Amino acid sequence: MLISVGTTNPAKLKAVESLIQFEKLEAVCQSIETNSGVRAQPLSDEETRQGAIQRAKSALEMSSSDISIGLEGGVSEHDGEMYLCNWGALIDGKGHLFTASGAKIVLPSTLSDGIKQGAELGNLIDEFSKKHNVRKGEGTIGILTNGRMNRSDMFFHVLLLLYGQYCFYYNIKEVVQKVTK
Repeated sequence: MLISVGTTNPAKLKAVESLIQFEKLEAVCQSIETNSGVRAQPLSDEETRQGAIQRAKSALEMSSSDISIGLEGGVSEHDGEMYLCNWGALIDGKGHLFTASGAKIVLPSTLSDGIKQGAELGNLIDEFSKKHNVRKGEGTIGILTNGRMNRSDMFFHVLLLLYGQYCFYYNIKEVVQKVTK
C-alpha cells in the first residue's frame, strides 16, 4: 500500500510511520509538499479541517497512492478562550473522505494574544520556549504539557481515528452487501 502524506513536516510524518507500525501495515509513506489552501495560521476548527482536507486531496492528485493523508494544526476559540487544535483527513483512491479532530488544550493568554495580533503560533512558541522550529519536533503541545505529549503523538491519535473510520467503512459496506443480497 502506498500512503501519500501532504507534508514534509517531520513530526507529522513520524505520526504516519507510527500508524503504519501500530497497524502492522505493509505500506510505504510518501511525503509530498502541498499547500493547505488556508491561512498560515488557521483560526478555527473549520479552517484547520479544510486545510487538512486540501492537503490530502493535493497529495492524492500528485501521486498514485492508495490513500492520502492531510494533517493540519491550528487554533480555535471556545467560550472566550483560544485552544490549540488539530485535524486530519484521509482520502482513498475512490474518493471516500474521512476526517477527524484530536485533543485540544487552552493556550496561555500570552500566546493567544499574539495570535490575535496576527502572529503565527509556530513563531510565538519558538520565541516563548527559546527553541527553534518547535513545530517540526515536540510542537506547542509538547511545550504546554511539559513534554508529556508531543506533536507526533497528537497527530497519531487523529490518524487512529481516521484509519479506524476507513476500515469501518469498508467492513460495513461488505456487511451491507451480504445482508441485502
